[in-house]
Amino acid sequence: MKKKNGKKHTLRNITIISSAALTVFTAAGWPFFYFMTVAGKKKPQKTTEENKKLQKPQSANKKKWFALQHTTLNHPNNGYAEEYEKGRAWCESREMKDYYIQSRDGLRLHASYLPVKNAERIVILCHGYRASKFGTVAYPAEFLHDEKCDILFIDQRCCGESEGKIITFGAKEQYDILEWVSHMGAKNEKGLPIYLFGQSMGAASVLLAAGHKLPADVHGIIADCGYHSMKQQLRDIAAGWFHLKHIGLLLFRVDIFCRLLGKFSMKETDTTAALQTNRLPVLFFHGELDTYVWPENSKRNYELCCAEKELVLVPEARHSCSSYVAPELYKEKLKEFFKKYDKPSA
Repeated sequence: MKKKNGKKHTLRNITIISSAALTVFTAAGWPFFYFMTVAGKKKPQKTTEENKKLQKPQSANKKKWFALQHTTLNHPNNGYAEEYEKGRAWCESREMKDYYIQSRDGLRLHASYLPVKNAERIVILCHGYRASKFGTVAYPAEFLHDEKCDILFIDQRCCGESEGKIITFGAKEQYDILEWVSHMGAKNEKGLPIYLFGQSMGAASVLLAAGHKLPADVHGIIADCGYHSMKQQLRDIAAGWFHLKHIGLLLFRVDIFCRLLGKFSMKETDTTAALQTNRLPVLFFHGELDTYVWPENSKRNYELCCAEKELVLVPEARHSCSSYVAPELYKEKLKEFFKKYDKPSA
């Protein structure tokens, strides 16, 4: 009898120790998961004068957290603040229609629709990670409008007026885009060609969406500085920002939280299968000085793409800055792309 009780006691201890060890092992990935995926909506911004009053003076010798340098270096405000603000102001001054749809997992999603007289095409514009519909992607909007494009500025899940708590790096955003395509297709009485235009995470999302069966009125994909996968992006951030080289176990732990709390896996954000399945033409842009999403991502996506494609690398451009650094080249490539693919292939 004592032997049986002893075995049960030992088994219970082993179970407790194993559970505790597993919990500690898994929990090590929580900070990185939280930092990268949990949204956290921004509070309404105060006016410039209010900001000046509330801003705390910083010591000239005080060092900023080095990791954040990559976000500021790679933003258009670094060198192109005037153009960035003009793009935002232009979008905000337009009269737009609000559209709302429901995502496949029950979130209320929002977009703003800007029609143009005698439209020749529809562009669904998808912003990047933790961004907004009138952020860095707003700068090309005036040009698109001048080129007779109806524009749908979508608020990605967790951003703007769209609901959501966890950013899924394209795993679920791709299905949100499919719903927007369906929504705009139903309104497309003239049968205008539709283009999916994404930047950064938005670019990865439209590339993933292209791996699904899309309606015939979708004619092409424009992917500006998109990454290849969440896993690769986290590897690059760990190495480039935090100088961490061997993070296989960390990514495994992060993926556990993605599956448990986000209901997606990092594998679902890999563009490989989508690009090998996609048959729509793709126009890739990437800045050669991008240290937020390394240019190798677009190079790899380009190589994987089995459809007609073009890769435009812009020297001196950082993340999301290709249209700011080389506006004429950017516009010309878009015009060529539209001219070539507006009419369906025979």
